[in-house]
Amino acid sequence: MTKKVTRRFIALLVAGMAAFGQADAATMRLSLDDALKMARERNTMLKAQRAKIDQADARIVQSRQAYLPKVTLSETLLHSNDPGAVLVGKLQQEIAYYNFPNNAPPDFGDFALDKLNHPAAITDFHTSLQIMQPIYNRDAFIGGSMAKSARKAQGFMVDRAEETIELNVKKAFYGLLLAKKNLADLEQSIRIMKVYSDEAARGYNAGVMNKSDKLSTQVRLAEMQDQKLQILDGIKNAEDSLRMMLALGKDDAIVPVGSLSVDAKIPASVKTASTEGRSDLKALKAFEEVTDYQHDMERAKNLPRVNAFAQQNWHDSSFLGTDGSSWTVGLNVQWQIFDGMATRGKIQETKAQALEARYNYEAAKEKSDLDLDMARRTLVTSRERIAVVSQSLDAAKVSFDFIGKQYKSGMAMTFELLMREGAYTWAKMRLNQARYDYCIAKSEYDYYTGGN
Repeated sequence: MTKKVTRRFIALLVAGMAAFGQADAATMRLSLDDALKMARERNTMLKAQRAKIDQADARIVQSRQAYLPKVTLSETLLHSNDPGAVLVGKLQQEIAYYNFPNNAPPDFGDFALDKLNHPAAITDFHTSLQIMQPIYNRDAFIGGSMAKSARKAQGFMVDRAEETIELNVKKAFYGLLLAKKNLADLEQSIRIMKVYSDEAARGYNAGVMNKSDKLSTQVRLAEMQDQKLQILDGIKNAEDSLRMMLALGKDDAIVPVGSLSVDAKIPASVKTASTEGRSDLKALKAFEEVTDYQHDMERAKNLPRVNAFAQQNWHDSSFLGTDGSSWTVGLNVQWQIFDGMATRGKIQETKAQALEARYNYEAAKEKSDLDLDMARRTLVTSRERIAVVSQSLDAAKVSFDFIGKQYKSGMAMTFELLMREGAYTWAKMRLNQARYDYCIAKSEYDYYTGGN
């Protein structure tokens, strides 16, 4: 009795632990649109790319220092018996004194020689409010325009990153659909082949079939089981890829909803599509603008800088006191005449960078046109392949059904059955592959045209 209770307790414990381990796992039925929406919202690579937009926005804010003032409030404490510092401090605090009465000897006060040379220490709290206003800083103004162009480029890069993630999601999703369709078709073929294998076994036991024919059906079944194992691995790999791109848990199960659908005919716009709307090309064009601005900035460093400033000062013997008040305004002009060829070298460098950016754009444009032509051909060819393979599948099925009836009646050889079955199964796989290739070709076509 005790052993039965112990075994029951262990069984319940194991079941409870298994249920707890699967508590956080989920089974998700996802259409392609659901997967794309989830990727746009959850993909960590996209989040990282979007963070770069925030950085670009921050650099635009920083560039406003070219025309906005800088305001500084400071407090300085000074305690000294230095003769010069003491005299200046008393003047700034407005406490220096002397007295020259009409009918009495003059009192030089703080200006007496002894007090000037050997003054008592003074404590000075200096409160200062300073404003620096840029008037003309050409390079800094250009920096603002450069920051805006960089922000525009980064926005296009984020758009392209989204398109790239969407393409990869489509490939994984269609790959999962392909693997599951192949699995279903292969399992159908396995069931049919088992029937013929049983027929072969009964014929061998009855002495009407040789051992070689019996074993050949078993060999074919083993080949199918090997294919099945490979397909199951493909399903797991596609699910892992989708889980990663959708930021799902490793135990979350994905059930794809949909099929490898094919258009009735290829859209007419395929022939006239171009790559003008691609986000990555727009980004490269914007980066070309950035390098032009960089070149202009370096050239502008040869121009003078003009800044105005204003300062309000308070000096007192107490913290934040305002007894001694004074102000100063001014204008500062800086013109760097010669810096050891550093600016000249930087101008040459940025000019070369601008040329590099221009060539990069041209090369990318040429590559994008090539990619589009290849995607267009693949799309057309895969659509034609579907028609060809569909006819081949119909013929293979008719042939397999016919030879199957002949085999059961003893009028066909085993090798004929295996050959027809192999052709039929292979035709099903080829049709699935052709449909998958069409879906991928269409996705790549959309990607290379920028979705236009």
